Amino acid sequence: MSFPPKKILAICGSTRQVSANLQIIKALEALAGKAWELTLYTGLTELPYFNQDVRDEQTPQAVKDFRKAIDSADAVLICTPEYVFSLPGILKNALEWMVSTTVFSDKPTALITASSSGEKAHESLLLVMKTLGVKTSDDACLWIPGVKSKLDAEGRVTDEALTTRLKSLVAALNQL
Repeated sequence: MSFPPKKILAICGSTRQVSANLQIIKALEALAGKAWELTLYTGLTELPYFNQDVRDEQTPQAVKDFRKAIDSADAVLICTPEYVFSLPGILKNALEWMVSTTVFSDKPTALITASSSGEKAHESLLLVMKTLGVKTSDDACLWIPGVKSKLDAEGRVTDEALTTRLKSLVAALNQL
């Protein structure tokens, strides 16, 4: 008996067209195979700055669309770099729009920080997502320091230990 693929919404914290984070997302999609139906959210740059004064009826359409994408996904995958020892502002802004909602409450979520260092951004990502009430586990959270040294020129993962950890993350997200 086979199950339908899990609908995964992937959010890349980097807006670069060819980023290490996007390559990690692609590697996870390949490792998941037919177990996932992955959709990459590409609207971070369309979200206005978070404004607490905006009420439900005034919520910008881009924010409504983002919330709907999260809500309709079976699980969410966030993969982000670290900028100046923190989350990229564009990702933090997107997550701030979710604070007054329950869209992330108990949503199975995998959290990855892939950067040169990334330690502070990973701590921040874990704190923000815990505040939003996601459902995650240690195996569904991954910090990848020195990510560029683990990818080849085409963006493929070349580090066997990282490949093993990515496989574990796929399994963990499937079980959440």
